[in-house]
Amino acid sequence: MAVKDARFLRSRLPATLVSLAAAMVVIAGLRAAQSLVVPFMLSLFLAIIAAPAVNWLQRRRVPAGLAVVLVVILMLGVLTVVGVVLGGSVNRFVAAVPQYQTKLDGLMESVPGLFERFGMEVEERELQDVVKPGSVMNWVGSGLKGLASILSNTLMIALIVIFMLLEGVWVPTKLRVAFGEGSDVVERVGQAAIQIQRYLAVKTLISLTTGILVAIWTAALGLDFALVWGLLAFLLNFVPTIGSLIAAVPAVLQALIQVGPGTALVVGLGYLVVNILFGNIIEPNLMGRTLGLSTLVVFLSLVFWGWVLGTVGMLLSVPLTMIIKIILEANESTRPVAIMLDNGRAAAARMEQESAAEE
Repeated sequence: MAVKDARFLRSRLPATLVSLAAAMVVIAGLRAAQSLVVPFMLSLFLAIIAAPAVNWLQRRRVPAGLAVVLVVILMLGVLTVVGVVLGGSVNRFVAAVPQYQTKLDGLMESVPGLFERFGMEVEERELQDVVKPGSVMNWVGSGLKGLASILSNTLMIALIVIFMLLEGVWVPTKLRVAFGEGSDVVERVGQAAIQIQRYLAVKTLISLTTGILVAIWTAALGLDFALVWGLLAFLLNFVPTIGSLIAAVPAVLQALIQVGPGTALVVGLGYLVVNILFGNIIEPNLMGRTLGLSTLVVFLSLVFWGWVLGTVGMLLSVPLTMIIKIILEANESTRPVAIMLDNGRAAAARMEQESAAEE
């Protein structure tokens, strides 16, 4: 048995090493071509979200080309309106970031005195080296500026979306010709596409609702830049579990320096309620637990895609990983890898389904 296992390992080891080397080359290429890959990734996700609308128009006998153009024009109109509404708030926030950094750093100077009241001595310089709340605002401002610079290339993104949607109409036909009419490749690809579209549609709707509620909540409490906090909550909600927590930090700091600790606590509680309501109740019921990623995979994907593609990679980290997971699950040989990406609940639900099928 041991000899057989050793032969199996020797036979598979070269292929595994070649696959790993190829993966490293692809990753290095993606990182080097970040300026080209990021708009393509954004276009891909916009095309996936827009595909159901195109299909709906085609079922009503609208020609494919006209359906694609109408949907893209609608998307551009929505993005333009959003840009006009949010652009001024984002620009004002970016301009005010140095002022907020100064206030937060000044607030940190009073912390050592608070520790001394409890008999603990803390050096102010050491505390500032460890805790830098001002850098949080700088991170938000630089992230929003980076996203705005990418979205400024609207024409190229719109053209890529149009070509993707037009090409998507012919993908099933090409797959049937390439693999044969009786092949199950077309069915597997169709199922994967449906899962990806459903995931992105539900996630976008949940994120949009979260952003609107956060903007209303922070505006009602009198915080400046409520639209910025809503936009940040919308974007970071694509990162489950930790995204909403990260989005809450700058808003809580804003409330702390603008109003006071009491309002900061209320702001934090509002984020907590929204996160529990949507992240733990509504979203799992709409999306199903079988699509869940483990918390470790979510964090590693955030770090990995952020390193490869920058700020946009961080925002799209979970959708990208989810697409890879769905593709892996569509193939019997790679399904075990997809299962290893599951969270505990999804794995338990999968086990229950398999046990019920056997009975």
